[in-house]
Order: sequence, then C-alpha cells, then structure tokens
Amino acid sequence: MKSGARLNTGLIARHASNSAILGTTMASDDPLLLRAARGEDVERTPVWMMRQAGRHMKVYRDLVSKYPTFRERSEIPEVSTEISLQPYNQYGVDGCILFSDILTPLPGMGVEFDIKEAAGPKLKPIRSKEEIDQMKVCSDWTTAMPFVKQTLGELREEVGNKATVLGFVGLPYTLATYLVEGGTSKEYLEIKKMMYSEPALLHKMLETLAENIGEYANFQIESGAQIIQVFDSWAGSLAPDDYDIFAMPYQKMVVEAIKKKHPEVPVIIYIAKSGALIERMAKTGVDIVSLDWTVTIDEARQRIGRDIGLQGNLDPAILYGPKHTIKERTEAILKMAGPRNHVMNLGHGIEATTPEENAAHFVDTVQAYKHAKVAAKAHVGAVLVTMAAPVWQYWRRDAEKSRLGWVTTAFTATKANKIRNRDWGGSQ
Repeated sequence: MKSGARLNTGLIARHASNSAILGTTMASDDPLLLRAARGEDVERTPVWMMRQAGRHMKVYRDLVSKYPTFRERSEIPEVSTEISLQPYNQYGVDGCILFSDILTPLPGMGVEFDIKEAAGPKLKPIRSKEEIDQMKVCSDWTTAMPFVKQTLGELREEVGNKATVLGFVGLPYTLATYLVEGGTSKEYLEIKKMMYSEPALLHKMLETLAENIGEYANFQIESGAQIIQVFDSWAGSLAPDDYDIFAMPYQKMVVEAIKKKHPEVPVIIYIAKSGALIERMAKTGVDIVSLDWTVTIDEARQRIGRDIGLQGNLDPAILYGPKHTIKERTEAILKMAGPRNHVMNLGHGIEATTPEENAAHFVDTVQAYKHAKVAAKAHVGAVLVTMAAPVWQYWRRDAEKSRLGWVTTAFTATKANKIRNRDWGGSQ
C-alpha cells in the first residue's frame, strides 16, 4: 500500500509537470472569461459581444410581439433570463451579460422613464435644483430591483462555470445626459449649458448618481454578477478639461465603491469614441479598458502599458462583410493582443441588422484561434509526453520484474524453512 501511495504521488507530480509544460494549470472551477479578466494565463482568448442579446437575433424579435415594451422584456425575470441566455445558447459565447438597460435603476432613485421602440428613452427633463433635490439615494436595491436579483441568480444557475455572468451599469455623466436632455441627444447642448452656467447644480446630480450607481453595481455582484462593465458612453463627447471635471471623478467614485466591497471582481470600462481618452480611462481603477475600433491594440499597449487588460475591438460593421474578411480582421486583432490580458469583443454594440451567421462566425473564429506561444508549448508538451512513454513502459516492466523476483524469493525461502523444520524438528 505504501508503494502504491508513492506511485500515485509520482503520477500526480508528473501530471502537474505535464500541465505546466502544456501551458495550463490544474483545472480551475472559475470560467474562462473571469480568469482572463483577472489577468491570469488562459488556454485561449475569451469572447463575447456588447449588446449580444437583442434585436439582431430572430429569437429575440419573436418575443417582441408577446412582450412589446423594453421594460417588460427586461423587468419580467423569466423573460430577461431567457433573452440573456439566447446568445449563449446560440453562439456559445464565453460571457453571458444581463439583459437590461443603463436607465433601469432610475426608478430606485425616484426618476421614472420609458423606452420607446423607435424613439428610444424618454424622461421628464431634470434641470432645476428642486428637481435634483427630489432624486434620492436608494437604500434597498433588492426591494427596488427584485427582477435584477432574480435574473442574475438564474443566469448563474444556468451557465455554471461554462460562461461568466456579467452585470453592467451606466456611469454618472452618461446617465446625467439622459436626465438633463430628457432622452437621447446628438449635441448634448442642454447638459453643456448646465455644465458651463450652473456647474454646482450638475455636480450635485452627478454625486447623487455616483452614490447610487456604486451601490447598484455592488447589488448586482451580490446577486450573481462575476464581472461588472461600466459604460460612460457619451463622455467621449467632452473636451479633455471637461472630462476631467465632470466625468472622471465620478467614474472613480463608482469604481472605488465596487472595489471597496468587492476588490476581487474585475471591472471593465467602455466609452464610445474614446481613442483620445484611454490613458484617462486606465487611471480610474478599472481592470480592463474596452477599446472602440479607432485605436489599435498595439497603440493602446504603448499608451497605457501591459499591466491593464484590454477588451475589443473589432468594428461591428465588419460583421456585414464576407466571412474571410471577418476571419482575417478578427485574427489580426488576436495576434496583436497576444494570449494574455485580452478579452475579444466588438468596438461597440452589435448592430441590429447583423446577420446571425456572421456573428457566429466571429465567435467561432476567436474560439478556434491558437496563439503561437500557446501552440508551441502544447507541441513541446506533446513531444515530451511521447518521449516519456517508452521510459514509463520500461520503468513499469522493470518494476513488475522486481516485484515478481521478490515474490519468487519469498516463496523459495518459505519452502526451504518448511523443509528445514520438518527435517530438523526446529520451530519458528
């Protein structure tokens, strides 16, 4: 038995050694995307798509007739869960993101909103001190947003460790644009008027939003989200000085609130048209900067270093092209990014009219891609294992011979003793 124990220990040691040679560690219970977001070495680059659950999928459009409003689809838990899982089930993406909206938490702050199918979000504009003072800090997100808690819990149960569950929030400046403008905007003139004429008023709104959003993100984590992506989509419309005053401090407030309670949870930041801002984004305390397609991975690495992760950054319009172009452009990004500190994604949300087969081809391309160093390690490991096989066979044969020899010797000695005892009358 002791000999068997030594043999098992040796096998485990050899298995661990071979795993290291092959560029993998002993199996982890954590999903691929989560490990990559933490900066760990992984077996391949993970992939998911911003806005992956939604209008580009027929199964989603089929639900619209039954649940005609966005808030129904995002606030009825079983429907939100089903929609969140659609791209995971169809494409096998490595991330499953909550189907929701950045405006979803507003009612918890005392602000109502609606989302029209064609026109988008609609709100009563908030522009006065009295209106801003009526905004509240939510003290109980479980009561305010029970459907979010239920959906995230169901997603964790459904995907297990086969995919990572992502939550997300809108950051204060972008949320403020909707509150002040009363909906979407092209020029953001109303919020910029407030910014320049009544900055203290805007700061008050941003502070209230930051306090709420930090805790709302923590609520998502405590409900099941394993990664949080924070969106400041419209902060890219700001001049650098204005960004430093009205966006970045409140981004930091939200990230700090998350890291204070959940330092182990990776945070990703995304801003549209952010090529000029990535150094600032990297200084917010996040773990990953999600790039749009206006900056290359190489340039981003040169500007913000290699210690922070990157996400992205295929132009979503490429998914309208032929499959060979999708493959070429996707693999070019993967090659540039390398095997570590990178999550593959689009440079913006997937467009509503994207062919599903092209989205699938994008995901398949990423998941089939082998990084050169990882492939080389795997080859060397396979060669060494092959070379070791004859040695192992020889050791086993030799051990077997030794064992048989010991048994034969023991048997012969026992027989001799019996003969001796019979002839001489001796006893043992």
